[in-house]
Amino acid sequence: MTSLALYLLLAAMIFAAGLALAVTRRNAILVLAGVELMLNAANLNFLAFWRFGPHPEALTGFLFVMFSIAIAAAEAAIGLALILAVFRQSRTINIDQIEQLKG
Repeated sequence: MTSLALYLLLAAMIFAAGLALAVTRRNAILVLAGVELMLNAANLNFLAFWRFGPHPEALTGFLFVMFSIAIAAAEAAIGLALILAVFRQSRTINIDQIEQLKG
């Protein structure tokens, strides 16, 4: 296996773990952690394809990763703020027990 394939395999395993965490857990914080794992796997793919691409000196993959990290930080901050606001109202972070967001 080439080293690019190893990076992609690692990213796929991280993504699968994040997807399993986001889908199977009912705790809102663990769902948010699963989404963060999936974003980290995407960042690893960006870096691997940039590093092993035809022009690694162009820094395009690095810029994609920096933009993605900024978006992930904003998503985590807003997600945690929403979780705290819902917790203050319903006293639970279990997704199945939260009734106020249902239409």
